[in-house]
Amino acid sequence: MKIEIWSDVACPWCYIGKRRFEAALAAFPHRDAVKVTWRSYQLDPALPEHYDGTELDYLSTRKGMPREQVSQMFDHVAREASGEGLNYRFDSVVVANSFTAHRLIHLAAAHGRQDAAKERLLSDHFEHGKDIGSREYLTSLAMELGIGRAEVDELFTTDKYADDVRFDVEEGRSLGISGVPFFVIDRKFGLSGAQPTETFSAALDQAWQDANPLVLVNSAEGGACGPDGCPA
Repeated sequence: MKIEIWSDVACPWCYIGKRRFEAALAAFPHRDAVKVTWRSYQLDPALPEHYDGTELDYLSTRKGMPREQVSQMFDHVAREASGEGLNYRFDSVVVANSFTAHRLIHLAAAHGRQDAAKERLLSDHFEHGKDIGSREYLTSLAMELGIGRAEVDELFTTDKYADDVRFDVEEGRSLGISGVPFFVIDRKFGLSGAQPTETFSAALDQAWQDANPLVLVNSAEGGACGPDGCPA
């Protein structure tokens, strides 16, 4: 069973959704038969490589939201994150374009480290105030993941994996995805947003049953009991 997750590392609900999905997957009896692929998505592709201001400044000015409304939103999202064991610190978030970070996730996927890269980027961005657009930070992270420096340098000297990121974004749009996180199971089932763990569990069960229907073999020939008793 293939699960694709469209997500942006600059999206707070994407980290919450990741945790809730992981909890459902951990309890899924067929989890070993599930392949998870992270797909790129950018909430604000026009964002400068680095934004001179806080997350509060960014949302209140660039998005036109009242500062009080943004602060209330931060409090609400932080409470939701705390319920999943996450410690969001919006006052420390460094606002930066996520495009190169997405390219790094594709590079990490080539080394079998995609989920680890995604996890670190989300945590470092929302919990530890790291600059996800910084060459120094991304290089350090990649090397911690076991990726050679020469390959990381390619991200900053060439456009390697740029087309992969753009393809993910365009494919997401073709599927009707206009917000993240968005979970697609076997290209048949779609779930939008950081759904409760129970919803993810129900979707996994339904998708598995749909992909693996029960087949009856010689059902008419074997003895069986029913509501009216057991035939001789």
